[in-house]
Amino acid sequence: MRDWLDGHLRAASPPRPASSDASFRRYFRIDSDGTSYVLMDAPPAQEDCRPFVHVARWLAAQRLPAPRVLAEDLEQGFLLLSDLGAHTMLDVLHAATTPAAALYDHAQELLIALQGADQRRTLEVPDYTPALLQREMDLFRDWYLRRHRGLDWGAAEEAAWAALCALLQADIAQHPRVLVHRDYHSRNLMHQGAGRVAMLDFQDAVRGSVCYDLISLLRDCYWQLDEAEYRARVEAYFLQAQSMSILPRTLRLPAFRGHCELMAVQRHLKASGIFARLNLRDGKPGYLADIPRTLGYVRAVCARRPEPELAWLGGLLERDGVAA
Repeated sequence: MRDWLDGHLRAASPPRPASSDASFRRYFRIDSDGTSYVLMDAPPAQEDCRPFVHVARWLAAQRLPAPRVLAEDLEQGFLLLSDLGAHTMLDVLHAATTPAAALYDHAQELLIALQGADQRRTLEVPDYTPALLQREMDLFRDWYLRRHRGLDWGAAEEAAWAALCALLQADIAQHPRVLVHRDYHSRNLMHQGAGRVAMLDFQDAVRGSVCYDLISLLRDCYWQLDEAEYRARVEAYFLQAQSMSILPRTLRLPAFRGHCELMAVQRHLKASGIFARLNLRDGKPGYLADIPRTLGYVRAVCARRPEPELAWLGGLLERDGVAA
């Protein structure tokens, strides 16, 4: 790493850890000639830097706030990036040094800008296929329910699970499709001062549901908005997205709210499964503390919707304190 850096930066300081990550990637901060940089170390056996570079260059061409790739070595898994600072949106929310409303306002503006910039489909990314959505949901069954909670799982449970997944898949198939960041939340948005944010961790971008990133932000696994603000922000997004033709004019707000709720169930089942896997497979137990909030969103959806598939899921989460 030091040898590679010496070829790109003069008199660089020793790399120091910059942040933790839920993947195999590591980040280091380096100073050179009065400027701060970030080095991404992504072991090629576990991580592929090419999608990150591909999306980062497109974001730069669209003038969207994200790290710029200044140098790369894909064989070794090194990327030298511009430094967006040390404070995430979540850090600033906890510190309460900037009004939360200002942070969320700009995060929604940035999301609209991201989706609007892609209306001509100039960025080539994979589709968010039903198979991928299913693999994500199965993380909840396999890692959270079976391994983390140790629940018995027989033919009846598998049939009910299949019916739930079919319900979610059928609804998601109706959603307008846009560029999806796929991890757009307070830990991946960096505070830039004056309530403005910039995005990180976009290498898994796909083309899929218009609701996905909005739900990632407003039903954040790490920070919870009160219900009135959530509803107001969904409506504000809906109106702005329709004005920019991101959403069709024929779509009505109640239907959009319903799509958001079912998209949230899919995402939060996935996230809870990932949190359990991070603990059991990767020795990272810190994310377990976020599961009650994450599954709390799911329980609330199950409690207010009429579908029997969601009633089954709600009962499962209540039984034996599964969501605790």
